Amino acid sequence: MRIVLLLFLVFFLTGCHLPQNNLIDRPKAEDPYSWDFGQARQGVVLRYNFVLKNESKNILNIKEINTSCGCAVSQVKKKTLLPGESTLIEVKFDTKGYSGVVQQYIYVHTDNLENPILKFTIKAEVLNS
Repeated sequence: MRIVLLLFLVFFLTGCHLPQNNLIDRPKAEDPYSWDFGQARQGVVLRYNFVLKNESKNILNIKEINTSCGCAVSQVKKKTLLPGESTLIEVKFDTKGYSGVVQQYIYVHTDNLENPILKFTIKAEVLNS
């Protein structure tokens, strides 16, 4: 009994912990390329700004932006980014005519040869009025 108590005290006092790989409530890392608006009423225009940072050592040029449907409109504040510089990717999603869970994509075409197309995702659960 003393050994068990001694081991417990050693673990407690030294800060040793058992592995916590099976935690259910572990917070998930935020994805900078995805945004969930949650629930929204049909007919509302939702807006979100993604931040795009040039993490390379070269100048990054944004050639164009496309969306997966006409309901989502996107524009970029600045098309040429120096190393370490950031810009906003403005996204507007018109929920008119949609219901249920909707997911749309924004494609940012760049001159980066290793990753020429960046895909951003927006999601919403559209509720009928």
